Amino acid sequence: MFGTVPVTPKTLDSYRSIIGDARYEELQRLAEPLKGARVLHVNATAFGGGVAEILATLVPLMCDLGLKAEWQVIRGAEEFYNVTKAMHNSLQGMLLEWTPQMRDIWTRYNQMNADAFDEQYDFVVIHDPQPAGVLTLAEQRLGHRPPGKWVWRCHIDTTDAQPEVWDLLHPYVEAYDAAIFTMPEYVNQDLKSPRIFTVPPAIDPLSPKNVELTIQTANEILRRYGVDPDRPSILQVSRFDPWKDPLGVIDVYRALKPEFPELQLVLIASMAHDDPEGWAWYERTVRRAGEDYDIHILSNLNGVGNVEVNAFQTKAGVVIQKSVREGFGLVVSEALWKGRPVVAGNVGGIPLQILYGRTGYLVNTTAECVNRVHYLLKHPDVARRMGAIGREHVREHFLITRYLRDYLAIFNGLDNRLPEEALPLRATVPTGPR
Repeated sequence: MFGTVPVTPKTLDSYRSIIGDARYEELQRLAEPLKGARVLHVNATAFGGGVAEILATLVPLMCDLGLKAEWQVIRGAEEFYNVTKAMHNSLQGMLLEWTPQMRDIWTRYNQMNADAFDEQYDFVVIHDPQPAGVLTLAEQRLGHRPPGKWVWRCHIDTTDAQPEVWDLLHPYVEAYDAAIFTMPEYVNQDLKSPRIFTVPPAIDPLSPKNVELTIQTANEILRRYGVDPDRPSILQVSRFDPWKDPLGVIDVYRALKPEFPELQLVLIASMAHDDPEGWAWYERTVRRAGEDYDIHILSNLNGVGNVEVNAFQTKAGVVIQKSVREGFGLVVSEALWKGRPVVAGNVGGIPLQILYGRTGYLVNTTAECVNRVHYLLKHPDVARRMGAIGREHVREHFLITRYLRDYLAIFNGLDNRLPEEALPLRATVPTGPR
């Protein structure tokens, strides 16, 4: 098989006080017919990015409910991750040269991983494009379809996918029993065979990144990294890549600095091994920051982990997510859960999370971003009120227990254990004006 990722055990009982008895009991009911079912989640990396964070909680919670769930990571090398990063960008609409060599590299590594697939599961969930070919290539090797229900979970927006890349991926995705997308708008319209579900991702309120910290602890962490907790700060937490626009965030900060001379900017990223492009954007971001000592560029490379991210989100005056393209952007829900207002790009799944004018603002340009952050820095009472509403919005719609519920419902439905009307067919989260 692939590389197994160890997970820390978790119990659903720990979440009961957060989600309430009714939702707790619903999860128990949905899990009952699935007890003993073998479930495998497969993705490309055990660290870095929202998918890995979700699986670190989703898998042990499935186990706590009686499913035999595992998480495994495919095997690859730098040439494969360079290709899959390009594939990721192309599926989100970036025009890149897609060569026969790139197709061969993607197919060859998928074949290598398909050859390693040698166990039987009741449900296999393949996450994103990197390992999407495993099902078809395993079937070709075995001479028959591997047992169980196979689900492709796509965390990105494929509606404007570059045709050459989608044409490669499409036949492999058609082989799945089901496909899960973040939003109905993300579903490529020529996808015919799989049953389509739309399920927004969610955060773990009890993870080190999201559990409540004391102000004293948060202040100590900020001081450790040279950030003054008594001065205002704005924050963006995201990978360094063109879609997150870290250079634009620096421009926002510089536009605000003359009126707010005490303002600090913190940019935090996780440098993942499957994201070689991130290193180039890290260097560009450092060059744009120059020698401004109030700009702090941090990552896991200098010890910034989940607890540290929690502290910076807890203390930020305003959290920014200046994405120009976005699959979902869980950092928005993370910040709202800490009671912080968010100013974010009006793209992807971000508008599902932000109630415009109530929990934050959606923006389309750098100038709009400057204007909205300026307003929130000037009106801290409004910022606090928005943050409080945002926390309850996340409790209702974007906690990991709701995500777990959707997976259990889908598994039951694929196994004909649940009526069609009970399945999560589309996102129903209310949004404000866009």
